Amino acid sequence: MSQATGMDNPAYKKSQSDLSSTPEDDFWQNTTTDADAEDPNAPKRDNWGNDLEFLMSCIALSVGLGNVWRFPFIALQNGGGAFLIPYLITLVLVGKPIYYLEMIMGQFSSRGSVKVYDYAPIMRGIGFGQFIAVFLIGTFYSSLMALTLRYLIDSFYAILPWSYCREEWGDMCIDSNYKAQSENQKLDEGIGLKKTSAEFYFVNIILREKDNIDDGIGVPNWTLVLTLAFSWLSIAAVVFKGIKSSGKASYFLAIFPYVVMLILLIRSLTLPGAFDGVLFFLKPQWDKLLDAKVWYAAVTQVFFSLSICYGSIVMYASYNRFQHNIRRDCNIVATLDTLTSLLSGIIIFGILGNLAYESNTNDIQSVVKEGPGLAFISYPDAIAKFNAVPQVFSVLFFLMLFILGVGTNAGVFSTVITVICDRFTTAKRWMVVLVTAVVCYCFGLMYVTPGGQFMLSYIDFYGVTFVAIVLAIFELISAAWIYGVKNICRDIKFMLNVNTSIYYRICWSIITPIFVTAILIYMLVEYEPLQYNGVPYPDELYVIGWCISAVGIGQLLIWGFYAWHNGPSELSFSERFRHAFKPLPDWGPRELKNLKRYQQFVADHQTLSGQKNGFWAKFYDNIFG
Repeated sequence: MSQATGMDNPAYKKSQSDLSSTPEDDFWQNTTTDADAEDPNAPKRDNWGNDLEFLMSCIALSVGLGNVWRFPFIALQNGGGAFLIPYLITLVLVGKPIYYLEMIMGQFSSRGSVKVYDYAPIMRGIGFGQFIAVFLIGTFYSSLMALTLRYLIDSFYAILPWSYCREEWGDMCIDSNYKAQSENQKLDEGIGLKKTSAEFYFVNIILREKDNIDDGIGVPNWTLVLTLAFSWLSIAAVVFKGIKSSGKASYFLAIFPYVVMLILLIRSLTLPGAFDGVLFFLKPQWDKLLDAKVWYAAVTQVFFSLSICYGSIVMYASYNRFQHNIRRDCNIVATLDTLTSLLSGIIIFGILGNLAYESNTNDIQSVVKEGPGLAFISYPDAIAKFNAVPQVFSVLFFLMLFILGVGTNAGVFSTVITVICDRFTTAKRWMVVLVTAVVCYCFGLMYVTPGGQFMLSYIDFYGVTFVAIVLAIFELISAAWIYGVKNICRDIKFMLNVNTSIYYRICWSIITPIFVTAILIYMLVEYEPLQYNGVPYPDELYVIGWCISAVGIGQLLIWGFYAWHNGPSELSFSERFRHAFKPLPDWGPRELKNLKRYQQFVADHQTLSGQKNGFWAKFYDNIFG
């Protein structure tokens, strides 16, 4: 059942006796290089310098800030060690199948995240909707890099600036440096009436955060304006020459964070109270497994962590050589991403266990801050209590975060650049990079205002998360049922000469679409007006938020209508509509010689497989044919 080309079919075996070779055999006996037999009129597409550059780039893209500060808190909030069960199930049934599918479609077609839908032009709006979402991700992700860079610079002070209270913060502040605390201060902190200097520093000095944004978001913090500019300079420098520059940088971007993680792991596990924190992180809360919210959190974490359904994986894979072994790379990245999340959780909660120990409390939950606060409050608060050279570990931690941010945002930004360059083939890449980086920078200035964290959560939900989930469903349907699982498996056989397992066939066609659809239904049923730290947004922003979502999802209708309206003029409107669901004539490998072989391979395959009649026969044939 896992055969992609029906080679066990008796009719096929009989045809072999009459032919000297099959199109598939012909292809593998006469494989061309990427530079061979390319259409001279087609714009030249870059390729990775070697296969390892692609793997390292995927690792740098998928292993990012989400593994360090998002996964540990999400796991803790949703059952601790028990969260690993729904997370791993979701990874196997949703994350890995989508990751492999996007790799396949990108490498097979050598097309970016929009043009890859040449297999069904009416669905091209998926790519444009993901383009909008990934643009928004790039703008707010860079603002987190700006915060990280500010903390990195502050780590070079002789006394860490968040380790002590300022006079203007009053009696409600407790020094994060435990050596300056009194027993009464510790008791007060245990009661929860006071806040640490690390929290005051983040909220009052770094963010200058407002209580609400009813009167606007304020003006940007000039220090964060500068660090945001440096963040975008770093990103632009990595992608300036496309994969020729980002591929070389990927070795450092992917490997260096693990060197730092190893150092921090050793340090964190040698701190007093560290093992209490790790056990608190890993201890299962089994009752959480029956909570639908936990499964929702697992799916969103998989999307966020692996960077699936944003077009970035398709983009990176499109620069591969045609026969690259992406099945191996998919397994490596998915496994490494999970292990990195676990490693980050152990490091973070080892340090938080020490923070609880130094604060004379057994309630580790009380020292944990949500989201970015975990990286910018809890960790700085803990590191301020280190007896020896806290500046060194602070520099290492925030440098690691910044490098992780560059690696991920370089992939995100490259997706935006690739879509633009694929659309405007005569545009100079350096000009596209420069203009787009400036636009992203200007857009990102709103995140470094006093109301910036309000806007980050707002854009993340309405412009990214909701849009990505909806478009993911259409992406799966378009690939599995419009183009067809059978055709995908046929293309894999032609490209890699491997048969697709029943696991991928069933996930692509049934399990993964149902899983993601259930998550969307849960989001809609359980929807409550968005809040930030318990503070609601102005009423008009909710209306604008849904309009932002409509713009992203509405790309399906806009580009669907465009494909329908611009079909062959000799066809009627109903025929144009049906025609828009069919692949374009040049769909297939980019190299002209490979494309001709592929077209012959498809023709022969259709002849051998025959026409299936009836709904269930077609349903079965699409999955197992």
